[in-house]
Amino acid sequence: MLKRILAVSTILLALALGAALAQEKNKGGGKAPAPPGMALSSPDFQDGGVIPDKFTQVNPTAPSPKLEWTNVPMGTQTFVLIMHDPDAALNKMPEDVLHWMAFNIPGTARSLDGGQSADAQLPDGTVQAKNRGGRVGYMGPGNPAQNPYHHYTLELYALDEKLSLGPDATRDQVIDGMKGHIIGKAVLVGRFHRPPA
Repeated sequence: MLKRILAVSTILLALALGAALAQEKNKGGGKAPAPPGMALSSPDFQDGGVIPDKFTQVNPTAPSPKLEWTNVPMGTQTFVLIMHDPDAALNKMPEDVLHWMAFNIPGTARSLDGGQSADAQLPDGTVQAKNRGGRVGYMGPGNPAQNPYHHYTLELYALDEKLSLGPDATRDQVIDGMKGHIIGKAVLVGRFHRPPA
């Protein structure tokens, strides 16, 4: 009788263990967890933090901040960087202010040094287009003191191809060129308004 009870207990235990393992496997669909998404950061300001005056129009020779990114998707050939002020509405239209746009940043890159030159073509093949001020390269935030803080948004896109565009490309042309080729995206936001005089 004792042997029969032990045998039945062993069978029940094995069935319960098998059911538990099957349930655990079904929770994840039997797949490995998804890798973390691409992340963009800067040692010069925190995400959501205030951009130091050094990198804004308070400083007439404002350098671009340093940018760093991680968790790049496999297959990335190039990156596109777009910095804009989505809180601005120019001429009563939905168009906002483009502060910086660079594309064909090599897919092997994991950072962009601060103080980038205002050259349309950088040595590594990166192309910098014209900002809203009509100049190539970075244009620092310049929101007036009487306005509330604006959110300056830096968007980094990972693409599976190189764009066939030159430094005269507009933001619309770059965005059109990216369609169907974006395999990752990361966003960094900094706030700024000009201090009172």
